[in-house]
Amino acid sequence: MSRRSLHTPAPAPATLRARLDKARVAAADAGTDALLVSPGSDLKYLLGQAGGSFERLTTLVVPAGDAPAALVLPKLEAPGYHDVPLDELGVELVTWVDGEDPYHVVARLVERGGKPGRVAVSDAMIALHVLGLRSRVPADQVLAGPILRQLRMRKDAEEIAALRAAGEAIDRVHAQVPELLRAGRTEAEVGKDIEQLIVAEGHLAADFVIVGSGPNGASPHHDVSSRVLQEGDVVVVDIGGPLPNGYNSDSTRTYSVGEPAEPDVRETYAVLQAAQEAAVAAVRPGVTAAQVDAAARRPITEAGFGDQFIHRTGHGIGLDVHEEPYIQSDNDLELEPGMAFSVEPGIYHSGRWGARIEDIVVVTEDGVEPLNRRPHDLLVVEP
Repeated sequence: MSRRSLHTPAPAPATLRARLDKARVAAADAGTDALLVSPGSDLKYLLGQAGGSFERLTTLVVPAGDAPAALVLPKLEAPGYHDVPLDELGVELVTWVDGEDPYHVVARLVERGGKPGRVAVSDAMIALHVLGLRSRVPADQVLAGPILRQLRMRKDAEEIAALRAAGEAIDRVHAQVPELLRAGRTEAEVGKDIEQLIVAEGHLAADFVIVGSGPNGASPHHDVSSRVLQEGDVVVVDIGGPLPNGYNSDSTRTYSVGEPAEPDVRETYAVLQAAQEAAVAAVRPGVTAAQVDAAARRPITEAGFGDQFIHRTGHGIGLDVHEEPYIQSDNDLELEPGMAFSVEPGIYHSGRWGARIEDIVVVTEDGVEPLNRRPHDLLVVEP
């Protein structure tokens, strides 16, 4: 039997109805005849539930025209959607059973508005269903992500409040991290304790826990390992996860177990701190994502560490930990109020140590609101 994702509180029906209406318009503006949205964060955004789909097809059909939207899913999965107010949303429930061709069902729904020329499928739809739909729906396929991201990038007040609560929750975890960083403990032991704190502070689960000590801190996507923390280690702690409403936290702070052993830590860290502050200060409506990236990169490059800043400055966040907009050098997207993303420059000395500072910020009408409030200083944990 298939697995189903954990149900979480959904937005009000009026909110979801408005999102569906906007998705319909966005699909038309993009020159597509319908959106075919598979389970995942896009479905959760539109229906309030992420759902689940494996070898059996589940998809939300959102026509660009006047035909009603329809949720197509296996009949055995229908009870799992009993709390989705489909009638209030104007969404038909269309079920199928094993032995029927679900792709033909979708084709019939898409063709109610006439022969389609182009349909948009979810970015994360598995190949089994992409190819199955291609064999039955006589239309070109494009990605739905570029269409839906125009809606999801611009958070409403309810979403910003959810992200604000997520930021406060992960700040409470970071406030307790110094108690866990002791010489003689392994990264894995520290990580396990952090996972428990993340849940205790209101998250559904820990989506990721990075504890990068000493040379491991120079690997931005390090996880945890059996390495034992030593006196003088610089430790990068990057943590986050979803709240019950599905919105995510993500924050990084850098610590030191006693006074740093490497002689260049404090001077280099001061450069990183200035870069992160400059990037946050650059955020406001009308500024491009590339300009924010440049604001972070400039002080680091001028200090001679440009080659040690090896990733983009940030990523959007919401129902996914990583989503649009991406704060990187080739993104000329102009920032707008409601956009939420990380600002997280880093400096990484391979084989020695690394450091990163990360806050989630929201673009306001005239500037920026950081959602993480923990100090940015290198926090030295005394024995």
